Amino acid sequence: MSIIHRTTVTPTKLELLHTWLPTRPWYRGTADPELVKAGGFRLDDPEGEVGIEFMVVREAASGAYLVPLTYRAAPLEGAEQALVGTMEHGVLGPRWAYDGCHDPVLTAELLALVEGRAPAHAQSLSDTLDREVARSYTGKGPIGDLGAPQDTKDATEFTVAGGDLTLRLHRVLTPVESDAPARDAVGHVSGVWTQPDGTRVRGVVATLQAT
Repeated sequence: MSIIHRTTVTPTKLELLHTWLPTRPWYRGTADPELVKAGGFRLDDPEGEVGIEFMVVREAASGAYLVPLTYRAAPLEGAEQALVGTMEHGVLGPRWAYDGCHDPVLTAELLALVEGRAPAHAQSLSDTLDREVARSYTGKGPIGDLGAPQDTKDATEFTVAGGDLTLRLHRVLTPVESDAPARDAVGHVSGVWTQPDGTRVRGVVATLQAT
């Protein structure tokens, strides 16, 4: 289960994202964003080495975004282009923060979540499952290996080995009235976040669809 340390992180995650987020092709806000952490959840690395967080950040001018992040004690070889920044953690020491779409530990655990083999954990509480995260999978057998991530105007997409399926991470988040997956979805993950007025809303964060 995830262990959350109550300590300082310098710079903060939002400070790192303030610079990084405006460089993304799916970002729709200002070059000087006002960011607020609005929700999210965590997944566990079975090896206990990599922190995995699916953070929802809200930007004052343009809405909510999904930012999957991984936190490592050393650089991830070959992932220089995915580095969001480095931080000093008050307990764990130096941490390298990556766009988790380029981290094989995150993508493997995301597939495990979709398939129902791994649960979601609370973002800010130790040893606590996140009961608000919902998922579904109607396929037979493992999903398969993922290709390299490709950013679009509102998502990051992976082609599943064989080419029959696409895993889509929704970077620009939209509230939905129903938790039911899209009609053509083979699987999905949804979560909740907080609106500026304090209301809690749900939206789809990942969709597995037939190509």
